[in-house]
Amino acid sequence: MEWLLEFDRELFLYLNSFYNDFWDTIMLMITRKETWIPFYLVILYYIIVNHREKSLFIILFLALTIVASDQISVLIKNWVQRLRPVHDPAIEHMVHNVLRKGGLYGFVSSHASNTFAIFTFTSLIFKNRSYSVLMFFWALLVSYSRIYSGVHYPFDILGGILLGWLLARLMLNILGKVERRISGARQSSVNDKVTLSGKDVRTIYLVIIIMMIMLFIMTYVLHHFNYL
Repeated sequence: MEWLLEFDRELFLYLNSFYNDFWDTIMLMITRKETWIPFYLVILYYIIVNHREKSLFIILFLALTIVASDQISVLIKNWVQRLRPVHDPAIEHMVHNVLRKGGLYGFVSSHASNTFAIFTFTSLIFKNRSYSVLMFFWALLVSYSRIYSGVHYPFDILGGILLGWLLARLMLNILGKVERRISGARQSSVNDKVTLSGKDVRTIYLVIIIMMIMLFIMTYVLHHFNYL
């Protein structure tokens, strides 16, 4: 176990060592949940459009999945009590930290758990490979921003990924059972093959591309005119 933890520390220090002022601002925005509100709204829109009368149940269980992911990850943090890199006396002087240090403990990462729960849940609902690829890299980017910011080890991220994946699968299973109980059907229709159209996926890609372009432009302007 000790050699695994040492490997985790060394990998963290390596990944955390690539930084500059410009990327500090980019990663600060990426790691903030508020940044992705337009992206979340687009996903909710396509859940409603594609699943119509089932969309209320799906959105409710998606919300429950995120809440469960967030709260269970906090419980695990307090149970495991693994110090965040920025609070670890052995390496805190070598850690590049962006803005805030966060709570004392870091295993598992709530950001990784929440984003991978959203990725898993919506990918299983939409069943579109291109959408799943986009969501996977989005969740991975947000998770990496936590390493860049100095508040999580790679193993914290891996633990969060596993937790988010398991909870999303579990909640979808419960959703199917609830739907069958309410409708009296022998088989759930929530997991029927409802595939996003190519046009829908291109719209989602366009939204996130525009968001990233705006983020880079805003960061460039802030640094160019010394607002930061």
